[in-house]
Amino acid sequence: MHKFGIWAPRAKKMSVKVNDQVLPMEGPNKRGWWMLEVATAACGTDYAYLIDDDPTPYPDPRSHRQPNGVHGMSQLCDHSLFEWHDQLWRGSPKTGSVIYEMHIGTFSEQGTFDGAIDHLDYLVDLGVTHLEILPINAFAGDRGWGYDGVALFATHEPYGGPDGFKRFVDACHARGLSVILDVVYNHFGPVGNYTNKFGPYLTDRHKTPWGDAVNLDEGGSDEVRRFFCDNAMMWLRDYHCDGLRFDAVHEYIDRSATHFMEQLSTEVERLGATLGKEFYLIAESDLNDPRVIRPREANGYGMDSQWSDDFHHSLFSLLYTKEPDKAYYKDFGTMGDLHKALKHAFVFDGKYSKYRKCKHGRPAEGLSAHHFVHFDQNHDQIGNRALGERLEQLCGLDAQKVATGLVLMAPYVPMLFMGEEFAASTPFLYFADHDDEDMRRLVSEGRKRDFAQFGFDQEVPNPEDRKTFDDSKLKWEEVSEGKHAEMLAWTKSLIKLRRCTVALNDGSMHQLRVSTDDTQKTLVMQRDEARILANFGDKPYYFQLLDGEELSLISREGLGITNGGIQLPPMTLAVLLSTTEQVEDREVS
Repeated sequence: MHKFGIWAPRAKKMSVKVNDQVLPMEGPNKRGWWMLEVATAACGTDYAYLIDDDPTPYPDPRSHRQPNGVHGMSQLCDHSLFEWHDQLWRGSPKTGSVIYEMHIGTFSEQGTFDGAIDHLDYLVDLGVTHLEILPINAFAGDRGWGYDGVALFATHEPYGGPDGFKRFVDACHARGLSVILDVVYNHFGPVGNYTNKFGPYLTDRHKTPWGDAVNLDEGGSDEVRRFFCDNAMMWLRDYHCDGLRFDAVHEYIDRSATHFMEQLSTEVERLGATLGKEFYLIAESDLNDPRVIRPREANGYGMDSQWSDDFHHSLFSLLYTKEPDKAYYKDFGTMGDLHKALKHAFVFDGKYSKYRKCKHGRPAEGLSAHHFVHFDQNHDQIGNRALGERLEQLCGLDAQKVATGLVLMAPYVPMLFMGEEFAASTPFLYFADHDDEDMRRLVSEGRKRDFAQFGFDQEVPNPEDRKTFDDSKLKWEEVSEGKHAEMLAWTKSLIKLRRCTVALNDGSMHQLRVSTDDTQKTLVMQRDEARILANFGDKPYYFQLLDGEELSLISREGLGITNGGIQLPPMTLAVLLSTTEQVEDREVS
């Protein structure tokens, strides 16, 4: 027996098609819901909804399974039938996180949840604590990044369906790995979205880069917000995820007294209290607004952390100088920018942005560094390049070592993008799979236009071509070969040092001292007994040692300490441990 329910406040009549039988529904109630209890329906039953006199059966917006794709009939799914083995799991501590971002379709050769399980022991050995999974909700076609999801409660069937994801999460927990799922609540994909046929999920009063905005503050918005909050609860409760990463929260257009993010964080906190778990909420925001990550008690929205784009842009602009005036990189490029990103989190904290042509951001003072996720690469910064080049492919192995070293030695929460740890040779390209020829053409042409702002005039790989997807898959045989093995050893040693050194897990900004020199292109970062030295310049630089200081790690072989100092060649990073004085916090121009 199953009780069907659908929110369709605009409909005059509703029917549910259960297998081949069409049954009229009762309603609507005062909130716009239609109901019907069907005795013969159970887990595995196919169903769809018919609206008014339209003979087309539409999938359930809240469908938990779409076995025949996003256009097909929905299928009932009973989450209670899965046998979990993680009853004692409570999650890895947020403040000690080392995050690894991954895309299920390209992480393994199989491109499935089960294929990813085969590499979990490798990730444990690497030393990461949290896996951040790109969206796995159902989207049109067989392959894609997942950000064009339309059946948000259903897992992407080619990955392995609902039980496949549960097996993956269960296997992660058995190995001590937490799972953070990327969710998209700012838009629906362009193909297979039937939500607006049922109710006002979207509003044309607000616009986003993807078209009409999600309705968060107009008529019917209570049920729309309920839809997304229920989705968040489902991933945490029924799939045992340890946290969520919210895509582009700056596109939540919400004038309500209680912001949507505040509602989300409140409900997640209540669920955690009920289940005895502490969940990790990460926002992607380009607002540089500390309200996103301030506690609700301090008039914030209650997100735990947010991605730090300013750090990425500051670091990348120093390492790759061929795009100094392209798009948002025109706002960055000096050692002073990197200094500010490390010391104050936001480079743009109210100052004028040439790219935006206005003042941007506000200071993030008083917040722990653990509220910010740092990275030198992620799916956007690689995949939104025309050729999907990784940092090592653009700048070389030495630059990649320095970048990874700075990410892992800074006080912020570090995040690696899959394959970065071994300088993978494969790109991460933008790929999609639309069955509509017009959509395929529009996607391909749109990508070419997107890169005009970067002055790119080469042939852009066609996102709709299967080869673009296949070329993005990691080559696991590389991890034991040449420079890839060298990079992997470097990354593992940095993670190990971070996780066993108290000073490197301190999120207090008061314990962080940074010194940079724009002329010499050098940086010194002091964190109690740990001192990180970096030479971004084109000449060797001699750093004076402090009393009792010993070399712990260095990114070049054969270098040592002589005459009370250490000489770093160009593009080199070293880590030293000491129990004595700390460097002065200053910036040398």
